[in-house]
Amino acid sequence: MTPSDAPTPRLSVVVATFNRLPLISRLLEQFAGQTLPPGQFEVVVVDDGSKEPVREPLLAQPRPFTLRVEVQANAGAAAARHRGVLAAKGEVVLVTDDDMQVAPDFLERHLEQHPPGSRNVVLGRIRPDPSIGDMPLFERWYAYLNHRMAEELSVPGARAHGNHLYTGNVSFRREDYVGVGGFDKSLGQSEDVELGVRLEKAGCAFVFASDAYVLHGSDHVSFERWLKRANRYGMFDTQVARKHPDVRGVNPWRLLFETHPLARPLLAATVVAPQATRLLTGAVMNAAKAADKLGLEKAAFAGTSVVYGMEYLRGARSEAGGWTGIAQEVARYLQGQRGR
Repeated sequence: MTPSDAPTPRLSVVVATFNRLPLISRLLEQFAGQTLPPGQFEVVVVDDGSKEPVREPLLAQPRPFTLRVEVQANAGAAAARHRGVLAAKGEVVLVTDDDMQVAPDFLERHLEQHPPGSRNVVLGRIRPDPSIGDMPLFERWYAYLNHRMAEELSVPGARAHGNHLYTGNVSFRREDYVGVGGFDKSLGQSEDVELGVRLEKAGCAFVFASDAYVLHGSDHVSFERWLKRANRYGMFDTQVARKHPDVRGVNPWRLLFETHPLARPLLAATVVAPQATRLLTGAVMNAAKAADKLGLEKAAFAGTSVVYGMEYLRGARSEAGGWTGIAQEVARYLQGQRGR
């Protein structure tokens, strides 16, 4: 179906893609098999400067739903998603990633969480791909974190909040997104959490929908890139905390107070001597890998958490500047604790 002859959809699916033509093609095939009638949704793909053409191969395949492909010079995932949401025509926008897989009722499950008159932000579950056992330890650790959060939010009476927002599986009203200004593209990897905070402050209700799930695989195999992402999260989360000093859950320095007591000395040592402790970070990761080989998954994940936290706080320390900046950031966290 072409955009010109399509009815106005209720739901717009926005997917940013970059150098993943086979994966985005797979996802579009799964959207073609949805239980939601194809006239009720559209898909907006934003190619964020892929090296190989994306628009022509995707549009060359017939689809039962309306597909539009936007192309831009590489500007990052946040900018691509923002462009997609602005281009969306649906009342409700669903954002997911190009490396996800979805069940046939995925779109229907999201839409049923948006009854007329509601202002819900719906967080769907992220389940690991069945081939997760072949992934590196640090990627399996991510899947473990997603599972743990999902279990916590599934407990009766539990509430999701803005700082839980992730762009791998979320839907919201387009009007609410535009009303709060959309993604802050200057925040790099932390733009999702910060958007969630603003949506919650604007009066949106956060809902966790376990049955609106995606399967997440990964083509990330570089430990060095994983460490770099951790460092950048520490930097950007520090910026988010400055924008929202009243939201305790976005302050990176909470790690020094909320992690397991046995891990705190290692995290503190990283803050005091970020470069001198890099060998220590490597030693902890090697110990985690050794535990993983022995089948000690809990210990392996615990060690991986420490490694991530150490690199994360290196990033937060860098963003904070000198000791004066660190003291200010920690004081901001403690002040937020007293205000609870």
